[in-house]
Amino acid sequence: MLAGVAVPLLRRRLGVPRPVTSLVAWQTPLAVALALPRSRFRDAAVYVAQMWAYVTHYELPDDDHERLVRRVRIAYPIAVDRVIGAGEVPTIRLQRALGAPGRVRAHDTALSIVHWSWFAAPHAAVAYVLLRHPERFGAAAARVAAVFDLGVAVYFVLPTAPPWWAGNTGQLPHVRRIMTEAGERFWGRAWTRLYDSLSGNQLAAMPSLHFATSVMAARVLAELGRGPGGAGWAYTGALGFALVYLGEHYVVDLAAGFALAELVRGIAPRARPAARRFAGLVRAVEAPA
Repeated sequence: MLAGVAVPLLRRRLGVPRPVTSLVAWQTPLAVALALPRSRFRDAAVYVAQMWAYVTHYELPDDDHERLVRRVRIAYPIAVDRVIGAGEVPTIRLQRALGAPGRVRAHDTALSIVHWSWFAAPHAAVAYVLLRHPERFGAAAARVAAVFDLGVAVYFVLPTAPPWWAGNTGQLPHVRRIMTEAGERFWGRAWTRLYDSLSGNQLAAMPSLHFATSVMAARVLAELGRGPGGAGWAYTGALGFALVYLGEHYVVDLAAGFALAELVRGIAPRARPAARRFAGLVRAVEAPA
């Protein structure tokens, strides 16, 4: 369990190969499950360990940044979004209509806050399920985690640049990265440290896991009632608009994220028997321990 935390943190300093880092990270949730007695705390700890494994794999492609930049795809989402936007990329259309170059307006900051809140939002939905409906937690957490994990697998195969990156390379007209402009004003001197701690792999736009995990969180909350579901979908809609306007994602990234969430939702019932068998194996190991 300790190795699952230490190896990803020290991998660059120690020169740990990526396959070894991956193997150690993915065993961490199982190690936590075997090390702790069954309880809500253990359930939460397993989910946290799973997210740690996800974060590790999200960052791994950027360990060799120059190689990642050589592999990055820039043109195809631009082409698709120009079709969606009737000849113009929706991000550019929105920034022209609502933005003011050189100024950070109130709605820029508000939408940036919606974007920043995503780092907690899907996990808050899972925590809500654990606290209010613990009998549903396993299925809910598994679906949210599956969206994260399948999405990060695509990032290894198809590294894709966001609109603001494409604007910096000249393949699009200038695209403001409004979130960073708002961050500098909102957070002041703390912004650089905060940004560096959360930026991770910046060439991981397709699919949008911001949107995909929010869609899945909304689906999970909707199963609990109209109130939680309405809040989840309202947040997802606001986030989707923010991601496109702020220059963080193309519309096609969001569409792919939605499709990913729906794919996981669709295959979840078929995966349930295998999940139950695996849970039985874990319990069998737990009993002697």
